[in-house]
Amino acid sequence: MTTLKSKLQEDLNSAIKERDELRSSTLRLTLSAITNEEVAGKQKRELSDDEVLKVITKEAKKRREAADAFAQGGRAEQAEREKAEGVVLAAYLPKQLSDEELDGIVAQAVQEARAAGAEGPRAIGQVMKIVNPKVAGQAEGGRVAAAVKKHLAG
Repeated sequence: MTTLKSKLQEDLNSAIKERDELRSSTLRLTLSAITNEEVAGKQKRELSDDEVLKVITKEAKKRREAADAFAQGGRAEQAEREKAEGVVLAAYLPKQLSDEELDGIVAQAVQEARAAGAEGPRAIGQVMKIVNPKVAGQAEGGRVAAAVKKHLAG
């Protein structure tokens, strides 16, 4: 078992013992999503820590989107629950980049892409190829894309 997955399992066991319903249900759902990912495809496999991190990131994103949908639908109680579950999952994710840090990385990537001959709106793909490996897991794709578009437009 990978170290991140075993940490999730240990934290689930401690949350159950402490009768922490929010943490235990969130971790159960996350471990279930990890297991589903492991058995998806033609044969069962063990996920690496990076792959487990991607599943946790996906689950956290689901929680944010659900919280927004519940808030727009006037269901504040469910929105708060989803936000709380997102906070539980955030503890397992790497620290997110601030807007200033992201802007710096994007600005540098735009310069690299321009040096390679990429200009205008079509350069978005090239810049994203440079930026994505640098910010993997530390910034959401939507935030990165918005920053790239802003820098290319400016």
